[in-house]
Amino acid sequence: MPAEFAIGPASAPLLRVEGLRVSLTGARADIVSDIGFTLRPGEIVGLVGESGSGKSTIAAALLGHARKGAVITGGRVILDDLDILSAEASALRDLRGARVAHVPQDPGAALNPMLRIGAHLDEVLDVHAPGMTPDQRVERVVAVMADVGLPPDPAFRQRFPHQLSGGQQQRVLLALAFLLRPRLVVLDEPTTALDVVTKAQVLETVRHLCRRQGAGALYVSHDLSVVRDLVDRLVVLYAGRVVETAASHTLFAEPRHPYTRGLLAAMPDIAVRRHLLAVPGHAAAPAARGEGCPFRSRCAVTTDRCLDLPPWQEQGRGHGVACHHPVSGSLAVAVEQTGPAAGTGGREPLLSVRGATARYGKQVVLSGVDLDLHAGECTALVGASGSGKTTLARAIMGLGEDVAGTLLLDGVAQGLREGLRGTAQRRRIQYIFQNPSRALNPRQKVGDILGAVARHFLPLDRGQTAACVAATLAKVALPASAADRFPAELSGGEQQRVAIARALICEPDLLICDEITSALDVSVQAAIVELLRGLQQEGLTLLFVTHDLALVRSIADRVVVLNAGAIVEQGAAGPLLDCPHHPYTRSLIAASGRAVAS
Repeated sequence: MPAEFAIGPASAPLLRVEGLRVSLTGARADIVSDIGFTLRPGEIVGLVGESGSGKSTIAAALLGHARKGAVITGGRVILDDLDILSAEASALRDLRGARVAHVPQDPGAALNPMLRIGAHLDEVLDVHAPGMTPDQRVERVVAVMADVGLPPDPAFRQRFPHQLSGGQQQRVLLALAFLLRPRLVVLDEPTTALDVVTKAQVLETVRHLCRRQGAGALYVSHDLSVVRDLVDRLVVLYAGRVVETAASHTLFAEPRHPYTRGLLAAMPDIAVRRHLLAVPGHAAAPAARGEGCPFRSRCAVTTDRCLDLPPWQEQGRGHGVACHHPVSGSLAVAVEQTGPAAGTGGREPLLSVRGATARYGKQVVLSGVDLDLHAGECTALVGASGSGKTTLARAIMGLGEDVAGTLLLDGVAQGLREGLRGTAQRRRIQYIFQNPSRALNPRQKVGDILGAVARHFLPLDRGQTAACVAATLAKVALPASAADRFPAELSGGEQQRVAIARALICEPDLLICDEITSALDVSVQAAIVELLRGLQQEGLTLLFVTHDLALVRSIADRVVVLNAGAIVEQGAAGPLLDCPHHPYTRSLIAASGRAVAS
């Protein structure tokens, strides 16, 4: 095989998906319907759409699998000359891992914590390549580890998963996927939790391996900024149906479906401060989709024709759209005109941190950090994983361990442990965690979760508490009826709004947001960002911890860059992102896909 596999226009499809349908078990409701696309050797196809659109359902079907509660009810998935959906169980066992590989989202859950890294790789070879000699096995393992950027030495293979960073764990999953040189690789959101530098490295590894080995890849993602420069073609999914497909550069330049245009309008841009527009409304659940165009209830150009299912229309070579009213022309997004930062004008900061240090055992995580947060400002705290961002944020909240330094709130010294602070001080600083499904009590209704916080911090009776809960839900754009629902009955975006409401209900002065949008769809992310910006305009101070520098451009007034536990650069958001001075900041911005002037 050549060192670099070239995708030619005449390449025969490696994979053909035709009329794929997956339904809920025992119900006349399709999760995905009439799915069709092709994939050529060496090509990377992106499958994008909001949560609940059916992306992971399609990804699983490519391996002949349907999750619990679902069943594949129609269509064909043909890999080379094999129809995966009609294959016997024994053929599927031989197929998975050898000809079709899967890279899941969470390496921490996918890797066996009791097995060393070498044992994970050996297990794959034991099952699928028992005829290889010991020398051939070592040669194959060393080669694939070098391909994914991991140390190929025996000492590294003796490590357990918990001894690796998140990026290294994800590279191990890539090594497992490409170890047997499969024909097809299915990647399901593999970079969601990674920092910008590690994400760029992992994506480059995927691109390199697919080209080099001639493997086709389906890359499932809700993050359009990830797929923009990675994939060759995009398939846009909405409510279980393909609504648009095109070459990546074509789709980003001239999206035709109103839904695709809505997704792009919600996407932040590191180069300019854009007004992010969320797609209004919510996608219907499979059982409530009804007839006609599934997007019509959220579409601004809908007509009576949309009561019928839209036809597939060719818009040009390789560009198709399922819409009665395809939109032509490039997408115009409002750019906010911002002048130089106003500065603090000598005002005393709301919160000051001086000489903050922290250790995990013998490892120094923070080293003499000084930070000021001014009232009404949004300060973004950025840096790669392990730079100390969350440690600093938790120390400000009073949740740190082995932390030293001074913290002043309105000039008054506060304890660095929450237990040393009084109720009034704890009320003023609130924390929103990254994963709302883990942060909200699953056995309590939303009203009870919020009410408990309100009664703890505010002197309210039962009637006042109910009114306070309703008012706070309204502030985060949730209906009053949400109070009677459990967290599991809400979407991810709605859960995050509840988490924000829980922090807001005690009327804090400072809100610490720790990666709160990293797992959200781009449209939901836009809605959350606009919500936070509105709260900021009302006087709330924000500390926004994130890996996403494009999002920083949209929300932050100031940026603080952490590296190895120390602040290496800080300043107004626009000038810092446009003209960074420190080499580390420049590397972060370059990894985000923006050229940095030398």
